Amino acid sequence: MKSILFIFLILFSSLSLSQDEDSWVIDDIRISGLQRVSAGSVFAVMPLGLGDLINAEKFKEITLSIFETGKFDDIKLGRDGNALLIDLVERPTIDEIFIEGNKQIKTDALLDGLKKSGISEGSLYKRSVFESLSVELERQYSSQGKYSASVEVKTENLPKNRIKLSVIIDEGQSASLMKINIVGNTVFSDEEIIDEFKLKEKNWLSVFSRGSGYSRENLKGDLETLESIYKNNGYLKFDVLSTIVSISKDKKDLFLTIKVNEGEVYKVNEVKLAGDLEEKELFVRSLIAIPINEIYIEGILKATEDNITYLLENLGYTNAEVSTSKDINEEDKTVSLTLFVDPGQRTMVNRIVFEGNERTHDVVLRREMRQMEKSWVSNNLLETSKLRLNRLGFFKNVDYEKKQVPGSQDEVDIVFTVEEQYSGSIGGSLGYGAYGLSLGANYSEKNAFGTGNSVSVGINYSEWRQDISFNFFDPYFTIDGIGLGYGAYYRKTDYGSFNIAAYNTDSYGGNVTFKLPISEIEQLGLSLELDNTKLKTNLYSSRQLQDFYNSEGFNFDTITAAISWAEITLDRGIFPTNGMSNTISLNFTLPGSNLNYGRFIHDLKLFRPLPLGLIFGYRSRIGALFTYGDTETAPPYQHFYAGGMRSVRGFKQNYLGPKASYNTGFGPSNPRPIGGTYSLTGGLDLIIPLNFVPDPRSIRGSVFLDYGNVFSDGCKSYEVNCFEFDFSELRYSIGVGITWITALGPLSFAIASVFNDSPNDRTETFQFEIGTQF
Repeated sequence: MKSILFIFLILFSSLSLSQDEDSWVIDDIRISGLQRVSAGSVFAVMPLGLGDLINAEKFKEITLSIFETGKFDDIKLGRDGNALLIDLVERPTIDEIFIEGNKQIKTDALLDGLKKSGISEGSLYKRSVFESLSVELERQYSSQGKYSASVEVKTENLPKNRIKLSVIIDEGQSASLMKINIVGNTVFSDEEIIDEFKLKEKNWLSVFSRGSGYSRENLKGDLETLESIYKNNGYLKFDVLSTIVSISKDKKDLFLTIKVNEGEVYKVNEVKLAGDLEEKELFVRSLIAIPINEIYIEGILKATEDNITYLLENLGYTNAEVSTSKDINEEDKTVSLTLFVDPGQRTMVNRIVFEGNERTHDVVLRREMRQMEKSWVSNNLLETSKLRLNRLGFFKNVDYEKKQVPGSQDEVDIVFTVEEQYSGSIGGSLGYGAYGLSLGANYSEKNAFGTGNSVSVGINYSEWRQDISFNFFDPYFTIDGIGLGYGAYYRKTDYGSFNIAAYNTDSYGGNVTFKLPISEIEQLGLSLELDNTKLKTNLYSSRQLQDFYNSEGFNFDTITAAISWAEITLDRGIFPTNGMSNTISLNFTLPGSNLNYGRFIHDLKLFRPLPLGLIFGYRSRIGALFTYGDTETAPPYQHFYAGGMRSVRGFKQNYLGPKASYNTGFGPSNPRPIGGTYSLTGGLDLIIPLNFVPDPRSIRGSVFLDYGNVFSDGCKSYEVNCFEFDFSELRYSIGVGITWITALGPLSFAIASVFNDSPNDRTETFQFEIGTQF
């Protein structure tokens, strides 16, 4: 035993001596290889410092702690006497990311995806991430039906430890969905089910239709549609057992098989309500519309849950949750439903903040708010506020978000973010021609100087016309939203001496207008206008004007009152996509006027969204001019006109309807329009999003069908192209148009082909105008 103990002590002493020889005290630390990373950040993560004892085990700890920073590709430790040597190789940074060959997935979307994976310009280059990058991108393309897509990732070393990352993409061709098989269905046929799908089998019509190509998103949506078909018909336990997507060897054809279990039909035998509702229970119960002893319909249940959630959210319970438990009785095939309602914490608005309105004053946005500060949050009021901002026509986009107030569980700040756009137009002209020198300047702005007020000023001068006008409107003249507008004008014309018009007028006047809100979507307008107009005739004046001159005189002072009603549900002031604008106006001269006449106008615009981002648009304008009292003939300068970009495209501006006639042979060889007392114009537009342009929100195109004409009652025998209202005399045009919102105002172009026209009509295949939109 003594011998064994002696041997053990010798071995133990030798081992201790060996360990002491491998350990040493650090009296200096030297770091090399650093370029961007500071030495201080390395010292901060090291588990040891000067004066500490170090050994082989501590070497591992130091290496691990530095590597975990993710900033280095290689780490080497060494010793020089009692100095610790650390040699580091920094990871390079990504200086540039270049993506080429992508069409199906936009570059911005790919860059966002890379950023989520930790890859962006300025970030560190990690080989582990890049090794799986091409596989991940190919997986994204496969999910879009492009199974033959390939992605190659290259790196190029740049000075100062930087690299350029190049992603070369070959998208290949999309695989065609050749066949959809439904297995296990007996209640509904394959055709009935597939007819509701977005995914469509390839056929000979696929060449002409855009359709919905295969993608995992479309498949997921169709599976949800399939489930709705059955569960809305009582098949409560319907289930999709499996989905199998097969691809041909050449990766061009896809075959989809969906296996289902239909189950049986169940009826609802009871509906109960649970949760901490207190005084809200009566309101919540009134929203339950699930029929008892009828088949279970998933859609009605979901609608009930949504309605309850919507109610609570409008009462300030922004985190309200509604869920339903189903107690199924297999014997009699019934289900008992229990709706669990958790209102959550009621939330109040602390502050409403606006961002992005660099030009528009805060007060202009704030006065459109229906959600107030220091009141309970209401999603309905927030959406109404957003809608009112959109209708102003000042912004391309309006959005909002709720931000929790730090340190408070029941308060949020509402941040509205807007993107401003041009809301006015400016134009000028300078020319010299057959009628001498002409100068002109026009300015129109709906949001003048960011105040929300609209202003328009026009000054035009030539040897045959002088025109000055000014109009101003304040939509919030009072805090209650009563609008006040006023304007003045002076116009002097001498068209007759140049044979270019049927009458000449000199007029001046002014007006005042009030707008009174009736509801969120309705308003009433009242206005009063004073006008003085003088007519002048000469050798070239039209016969219609001479008849009016002889019947009514030449100097007219009129006081005109107007009343209008408008209902506007459009989702946007410029380029609406949904909603309606319906306006009816009537103006008439008051006692004390030299002429007794009135004008009735009905304007209607309707927009509805369609699949594939298309928009259906319809517009109609009906006008009538009438006389009363001792006035027999309506003044020609109040006539209606049609033709041009603002009414029936493809026909020359104002050139539809009756033409001027002359007592002598001195009239123009092509009679000019004289207008009429009735008008009917309108059109249908299939509005197409132009997503390929840099900013599709500022431009839109359409395929249109326009119709319209101008009519008169009591046409004289000598009048040309004059007829009473007759649908067979409507003129039509079809074509394509584009409107672009610019700093100068809306620029509109149209190419049209006309039909049902007459020899007296003037047509134009191409038309252009500033200030018109559809």
